[in-house]
Amino acid sequence: MDRENLTLSAADMGRHAGEFVGRATARARLPLDYTAASLRVVDRLIDGLRQGGAGREDVAGPLIGIGAYVGEVLVREAGAVWVDIPPEHLLRSVFAHPVGSRMPDGRVWNPLGRTVNRFEIGPRESLQTYFLTLHGRRPPRSRRRPVRAPDGRAAGLR
Repeated sequence: MDRENLTLSAADMGRHAGEFVGRATARARLPLDYTAASLRVVDRLIDGLRQGGAGREDVAGPLIGIGAYVGEVLVREAGAVWVDIPPEHLLRSVFAHPVGSRMPDGRVWNPLGRTVNRFEIGPRESLQTYFLTLHGRRPPRSRRRPVRAPDGRAAGLR
């Protein structure tokens, strides 16, 4: 999985999510429409990976795609933006991934890590519940405003 981490960037996470959706819907008509409700389907997909007996390393690629999808739900439904986390930043060691999702209130969340937790721990770490209890979301049906740093540039971590 470390090799995969080297290629992950905020700019590519939407593509990773789209590739996951393409693979997941190629065989079955799954309602993966980037809504909070679709995270229930994602929880069930992870349950299927767990029941197959695969280890974390065996499903590292699919977990990255699923985590990217979860992050894209945060982007589309909660007003988040993907951010790159610099190697020297504290969150990099905490998240174990080079990207995160910055919410409108400035908090940075870890959808990739949460997806791994869902796989390793099980239903207790539901991704749908993660979204529904997440702090920092924009209110429903509000206009999406870009998150800006105090210097006026697009938000990112330094």
